[in-house]
Amino acid sequence: MSIELTLLVAGALLALVYVGAQGLILKADVGNAATVGARDTMPAAGPLSGRAERALRNFLETFPVFVALVVVVELAGRSDMLTQWGAGLYVGMRVLYLPLYLAGVRWLRTFSWNLATTGLALMIIGIVW
Repeated sequence: MSIELTLLVAGALLALVYVGAQGLILKADVGNAATVGARDTMPAAGPLSGRAERALRNFLETFPVFVALVVVVELAGRSDMLTQWGAGLYVGMRVLYLPLYLAGVRWLRTFSWNLATTGLALMIIGIVW
């Protein structure tokens, strides 16, 4: 299995970590009774729940792009150092992003997002170059 596909599997596992973290933090914040129903009315959640929700949403905005790029790399046979490093940078920085966001670390969180996005750009360059 290629490096990019291996990192895609790692990214899928990471997506489950983001979803799980958001759900567990929300459940701890508002209680089990509030999260087992249709959630038509929810009690106010705290700041940590908001951070977990925003981090998840942010991850879900870029993960489909990563998936598409890995598929193109594989189908076009375009794997090279740029696509491999880009995929690694994307997944690695997304691993760091969640705890940084949850902890409220501003500059490092933004830097990790920038590096993850740079990873996607490297993949695009590797595909088209």
